[in-house]
Amino acid sequence: MSRKQESQRVDIYTRITDRIVADLAQGVKPWMKPWNAANIDGRITRPLRHNGQPYSGMNVLLLWSEGMARGFSAPIWMTFKQAIGAGAAVRKGETGSTVVFASRFTKSEADGDGIEVDREIPFLKAYTVFNVEQIDGLPDHYYHRPTPNLDRVERIAHADRFFNNTGAVIRHGGARAYYSSGTDHIQMPPFETFRDAASYVATLSHESCHWTAHADRVGRDLSRYAKDKSERAREELIAELGSCFLCADLGIAPEIEPRPDHASYIASWLEVLSDDKRAVFQAAAHAQRAVTYLHGLQPTAGEEREAA
Repeated sequence: MSRKQESQRVDIYTRITDRIVADLAQGVKPWMKPWNAANIDGRITRPLRHNGQPYSGMNVLLLWSEGMARGFSAPIWMTFKQAIGAGAAVRKGETGSTVVFASRFTKSEADGDGIEVDREIPFLKAYTVFNVEQIDGLPDHYYHRPTPNLDRVERIAHADRFFNNTGAVIRHGGARAYYSSGTDHIQMPPFETFRDAASYVATLSHESCHWTAHADRVGRDLSRYAKDKSERAREELIAELGSCFLCADLGIAPEIEPRPDHASYIASWLEVLSDDKRAVFQAAAHAQRAVTYLHGLQPTAGEEREAA
């Protein structure tokens, strides 16, 4: 990779992290911006590509933040070229939003003994997308997508089935929610102590993301969680983002009201992100793996029909 390419990659990390840090410094979690009391009910969704495929990882955070900042209600985004390919046009004067593409390329180089070895080098590339509300001439369905037709009760029942299907041991009692790696179980306060069912699901989503860390699942190392403040902050950021992703997938509002540990978590995240410009990208990637794993434990449509 050339020095110029490396500089551009570092600049992407820095620009995006600095924007997140600025929000956190104001006490605002930027990935929570899309949700407030007026617009949460039945409208939680991940940002979507032009073909309806959901974005994942860091791009979910970027486009949630952009959509809220600019007041877009449509969840669909596309590149300039994709708009033209659909027979449409980005309006003159509109500015796009940044998303990123992470991949790897293989480079052959000589090791200490002069033997050629292949080395995988990660790279990050930024590109620009536009919300469909910035584009004229698209087919009508891009602007008026049907909203989910599940009512609140059905959404909660769907979430209950989702967590039952994971096979996680979930115990109830006490006043704290946590995942115990020693006994490999999730501890939740009694259901009736939560403000509402959605708050219970949001908290369980967070703890379920911690649960995926076990070596027999996605295998994140939690051995230093209790001793190292930085490692604890990183793991909590993973669970926080994973919970937001999963709540969006389940159509459930995430925790709108701060938990008691909200302020201390934000302070610890600020410290980590200030020291490591890649930390939020890594956390988003780990969160996506955790949520993907949880989805992978769900039965297929055929299995559901057989069970019924």
